[in-house]
Amino acid sequence: MGLSPSPRQFFRIAKDIAKDWQKIKKEELYLAIRSLYKSKLIDERYEKDGRTTLIISESGKKKALSYQLEEMTIRKPKIWDKKWRLVIFDVPEKRKRIREALRAKLKELEFYELQKSVFVHPFDCKDEIDFIIEIFEARSFVRFAVIESIDNELHLKKIFNLN
Repeated sequence: MGLSPSPRQFFRIAKDIAKDWQKIKKEELYLAIRSLYKSKLIDERYEKDGRTTLIISESGKKKALSYQLEEMTIRKPKIWDKKWRLVIFDVPEKRKRIREALRAKLKELEFYELQKSVFVHPFDCKDEIDFIIEIFEARSFVRFAVIESIDNELHLKKIFNLN
């Protein structure tokens, strides 16, 4: 609603929300909230004034983040900044599943595998990599670098269709 271009549209949206809220079956809403609470995706907090506040729990936040992980893409800018993003990792053998998941996700995001634990991408992806590292709980195993040149740049430009 805050992005609505005019006050008239803002009030029309507010009015529609009120109508839609009336259509919600209160029993179904109550059951849905109970289900979230039982699954430990939300916590309840009771306020002094009698209100109940629902808060997303830590496991709920992780679940929400994992859904975003599945939809993640790296946007291609109109103009390439001529820098390369390197993701370098060294995940211990006892955490092999993290290493495999990280490698699979980087390939899914169209990173090029320079070596088994070194991947490169031409476009800004710092936020996406930070997000992935948090989801996989791999912060101490992963390094991220932005570099201006690499010895096989012509080959990489060809792979990423860059001029």
